[in-house]
Amino acid sequence: MAFGAGRDGRDPARRGPAPMSEPPPTDTAPTLPPLRDVIARHGLAARRALGQHFLLDLNLTGRIARAGGELGTGTTIEIGPGPGGLTRSLLAHGARKVIAIELDPRCVEALQELAAAYPGRLEIVAGDAMEIDPAKLGEAPRRIVANLPYNVSTALLARWLPSLARLERLVLMFQKEVAERLAAPPGSRDYGRLSVALQWRADVKRLFDLPPRAFTPPPKVTSSVVEIRPLAQPRYPADAEILERVTAAAFNQRRKMLRQSLRSVAPDAAALLAAAEIDGTARAEDLSVEQFCALARALAAGRGRTG
Repeated sequence: MAFGAGRDGRDPARRGPAPMSEPPPTDTAPTLPPLRDVIARHGLAARRALGQHFLLDLNLTGRIARAGGELGTGTTIEIGPGPGGLTRSLLAHGARKVIAIELDPRCVEALQELAAAYPGRLEIVAGDAMEIDPAKLGEAPRRIVANLPYNVSTALLARWLPSLARLERLVLMFQKEVAERLAAPPGSRDYGRLSVALQWRADVKRLFDLPPRAFTPPPKVTSSVVEIRPLAQPRYPADAEILERVTAAAFNQRRKMLRQSLRSVAPDAAALLAAAEIDGTARAEDLSVEQFCALARALAAGRGRTG
């Protein structure tokens, strides 16, 4: 998804006047038409069905691009570039190779003009990101820097989890409430299955928020940019499928004590909890990622089974 800037071109995260676009890092950057001209010429009115909200202020897209780290090696993958605001910033900030996955054919046509301005550095993949494994695109190191469509953001992240270790970094924009879930610590109301699944595999950090007025058209919610740094190996030993079963059972009945909520995966839940050295009166949000992994190992060892 592409996101949009305030109509006055100011960075909502700053006070005082700000230029409409920051200068490119080199003098060799091509001269490009304003994004609003590109949108008008290609008829790129944002489509709600595609979760489109355009980000046009290059100060903001530049901030996101810089969060991607060193872009001069390997491949930078962008999902839903829209008219190419963030794409421009990635290229202007030295991305050696950008692979942009775009479902909307109107935007593909607009992006082809940008590809011509940066020969050999922008590859456009016309297709559905849900059907593409980014860990197989381009050359390593691979990173994803993207303003994800709200309507598929969590589904995309869940799909990427098994191959997360093959990515160097992800800098992604989500609805703020989703971002809070991703980074939530144990004991918080936002802590849940996705928190455990992601934090087991990566370090997660919320970087900054953008209010609705930063986008064209404005969404109804605040957005957050999140940095995800995958680990070479999961943080604690556990089988991914079994860990998912345990967290699903625990959080699907998060108000119940674990000795009750875990009965769907372990008829003798008390024995399972004892094997993992966890208090049966605890609830799902009380457990750390390490403790959930201990439960998964105990379940894999056959603890908690009856008969």
